[in-house]
Amino acid sequence: MGSCVSRLHLVRFPGYAPELNPDEGIWKLAKQKLANGCPSDLRHLAHSLVSALDSIRKNRKNLRACITHSALPPFLSSSLHC
Repeated sequence: MGSCVSRLHLVRFPGYAPELNPDEGIWKLAKQKLANGCPSDLRHLAHSLVSALDSIRKNRKNLRACITHSALPPFLSSSLHC
């Protein structure tokens, strides 16, 4: 554990900070995909949501953009580039 300590960074985030959460970008993309939908029932709504999230998940460029456009500290967002 001692050799790994230099790689650890403790960052305190506020209790509510959607701008720091890359998930907010994911939900924004999902809402754009679902915006003009009119599901006839809950089953169709669930299918539309899963389909939208699957298409977002498969697009690595959009996922990366959600991370880089969040207000995460630079050392956190840059460490996610693999």
